[in-house]
Amino acid sequence: MIDNGVLRLEPIAEIRTDFQDKFGLPRQSGLVSELRGEIVFHPAYSQPEAVRGITEFTYLWLIWGFHAAQKQADKGWSATVRPPRLGGNTRIGVFATRAPYRPNPLGLSCVRLEAVYTDTQPIRLLVSGIDLLDGTPIYDIKPYIPFADCKPDAAEGYTAETRQHMLAVDFPPALLAKLPKDKQQAAIEVLRLDPRPGYSDDPERQYGICYAGKDIRFRVSGQLLTVCEVVPAEEKE
Repeated sequence: MIDNGVLRLEPIAEIRTDFQDKFGLPRQSGLVSELRGEIVFHPAYSQPEAVRGITEFTYLWLIWGFHAAQKQADKGWSATVRPPRLGGNTRIGVFATRAPYRPNPLGLSCVRLEAVYTDTQPIRLLVSGIDLLDGTPIYDIKPYIPFADCKPDAAEGYTAETRQHMLAVDFPPALLAKLPKDKQQAAIEVLRLDPRPGYSDDPERQYGICYAGKDIRFRVSGQLLTVCEVVPAEEKE
């Protein structure tokens, strides 16, 4: 609703994912195709007619809110931010980034539509390639249209410097087996992306990501990430 020029947003749904914390979450959608989430519509919008024809599209755009960054957002916004992948020291204009601390804390993700469930309430959409925390509010959903949305000649700015950064992952089988089988490959791919901020390079430091109810603890030396422990997430220190 627009009231005197002010747009007032109301979530139409929220997404359920295996990520309770921001650390370890892919920095962009589509980087880990194995990561899945379920969009659950709120009662007012849970109508089969509202998703009629959506299965004709392979990908969807999600417009969502940085709810986990709301406290910081309430303090105001900054014209420049420091992308972690650039080491935390280089400042970039906020509108040249996808940082959460913006005048209007809205995010945009392109996800693959895997399934639509309209036979029970609430209506749900199963999507993959997610980069969203569990409980993220969804404000709108739009179809991805290849002829209009795909721009092969697009320049990629500073992201060209960071997109090829990948790690080798040593995930001992006994530790990997502590994760559900359908979550194992996704966990490996998330770790390959190197969850650490760009300025972290301490081979003795142990990190941990909370994924699928587990705290996956690891160290990084050079280009090798080694998983040290997998414990229930409630044991996270």
